[in-house]
Amino acid sequence: MATQTTTERARKPRRDERRVVSNIVRGSIGNLIEWYDWYAYTAFSIYFASVFFPSGDQTAQLLNTAAVFAVGFLMRPIGGWVLGRYADRRGRRAALTLSVMLMAAGSLIVALTPSYGSIGVAAPILLVTARLLQGLSVGGEYSTSATYMSEVATPGRRGYYSSFQYVTLIAGQLTALGLQIVLQQVLSPAQMESWGWRIAFVVGAAGAVIVLWLRRGMDESESFERAASESEKEQSGPARGSLRLLLSYPRQCLVVVGLTMGGTLFFYTYTTYLQKFMVNTSGIPKPTAAWINFFALLVFVVLQPVMGLLSDRVGRRPMLIAFGALGTVVVVPSLTLLSHTSDPVYAFLLMVVPLAVSSLYTSISAVVKAELFPTSIRALGVGLPYALTVAVFGGTAEYVALWFKKAGHENWYFYYVTACVLISLLVYIRMRETSDASPLDEDVSRTRD
Repeated sequence: MATQTTTERARKPRRDERRVVSNIVRGSIGNLIEWYDWYAYTAFSIYFASVFFPSGDQTAQLLNTAAVFAVGFLMRPIGGWVLGRYADRRGRRAALTLSVMLMAAGSLIVALTPSYGSIGVAAPILLVTARLLQGLSVGGEYSTSATYMSEVATPGRRGYYSSFQYVTLIAGQLTALGLQIVLQQVLSPAQMESWGWRIAFVVGAAGAVIVLWLRRGMDESESFERAASESEKEQSGPARGSLRLLLSYPRQCLVVVGLTMGGTLFFYTYTTYLQKFMVNTSGIPKPTAAWINFFALLVFVVLQPVMGLLSDRVGRRPMLIAFGALGTVVVVPSLTLLSHTSDPVYAFLLMVVPLAVSSLYTSISAVVKAELFPTSIRALGVGLPYALTVAVFGGTAEYVALWFKKAGHENWYFYYVTACVLISLLVYIRMRETSDASPLDEDVSRTRD
């Protein structure tokens, strides 16, 4: 009998680990579809820009689609607030399910909206509406996904497991680029610009239906369940997920803003914008630029769990400092050299090296934010200050870059990115280490101001 009990105890950690992996996979696949839908817009905008904004040269058309891209980011703080509050009050699983439904609706609208030539100004209005829904969705998805994956992860391996948020985030972009490459091979440029780009958004809406089914089988976070149970016993103090409770953690909110500013601008520069930069500035053909982006992002996605695992060993703060220091010196030379080359191999290297630098930040950014806040306010604490910062810096990256180009000072954008990364570096140097082998449901009030 004693032998059987010992065996059962030995098997329990393995069962628990398998359950952790199952929850991470279910959450990650949903994250992949959400970010596929989000990035399909920027990947295919080089084809549908003329459909919704027919007048002007290529830069003007891309500027209009970039403006709509930025508008979607304006909804992300609202999504971070509304869905973060919902996740802290009703549960992580419920919020993740709601976010993917909103994303599916946005993708379906883009797929079915007629051209400007057919319905006039209603076409760009519907495009903006779709991006608003998707912005609301992504704003809530990031915070809730980051919170959920960090809470269900095995203590001592949170960096590794949480890195899969960016694995699937980038995998979503890779999927969008991969579909773009396939369509480029089977459809003519005229077909791509006429109707081929719509396929991407139909695929995204269909994928969301599968995600809804998968997320029904996810376990709720034990940290949330314990916090909810304790909250029911307490009658005083601010409610879970409330702005009043969030405002009692001002230092943590400012740290989220500071560490995100440079990281998100750097990330969006070398992922969503660089494909347009290659086509519009370097003169690289659209299909070639898509291949370069695909292989560079493939390397980038492989680096995420490696860097996440490294952070569990050396800590989060040294990784962030390394990103800030390297990011400050790599932007200007890499973009300057890329603007003067059309060689695919050289362009690939000029993209993949900065992305390797970015992985020092992206692999751990979600878990660092989650480790700053207690369970009762974690989703909102991660979501709202992060989404506000991303809306201001990440969401406007393409627009600012194209505006500088149209004004004849494209290289000014390079220095703008460098300055923002430098500011974040100062935050990394001053912030406290967050990593810990203990569970995330511990009382973190010791870090509270």
